[in-house]
Amino acid sequence: MTEGEGGAVERAGTVLAERIAERRAGVGDPRALVGEMRRAVLLVPVVGGGLWSAHEGGVRWICGFTDERALARFAVLHGPGDQPMEYAALLGARIVDEIVPSLGEPAGLAVDIASEGGSMFFPPVVGIVPDAVAVDAGEASGRG
Repeated sequence: MTEGEGGAVERAGTVLAERIAERRAGVGDPRALVGEMRRAVLLVPVVGGGLWSAHEGGVRWICGFTDERALARFAVLHGPGDQPMEYAALLGARIVDEIVPSLGEPAGLAVDIASEGGSMFFPPVVGIVPDAVAVDAGEASGRG
């Protein structure tokens, strides 16, 4: 990655963090938030050759972070002690369009979970993940 590309990646994460803050404040367009998530490059911890995820409420949540500071806050709580935490830089769209469907269970994306007041969850619903793996696909199409 060139220096210019790194700056673009950092800006994309910053814009997503700003959209999250807007929605948490009750303003902003939810569609713009989802669009920004899809465009953002997220840092996803890698553990044992796989992406770090957590199960909560019957959903597997892939955990992604908007920048290295947000990832570092997470690493302090869940990292391998004094060892650096490995991570993959993945486009949000790739996570929700390719990785989530490959998991074979309801899955979504949790962003900046270690940032107090700054986290956002993108659940496995129509409009976020592909319809084939959305838990509300039948309801959204009127078949439910």
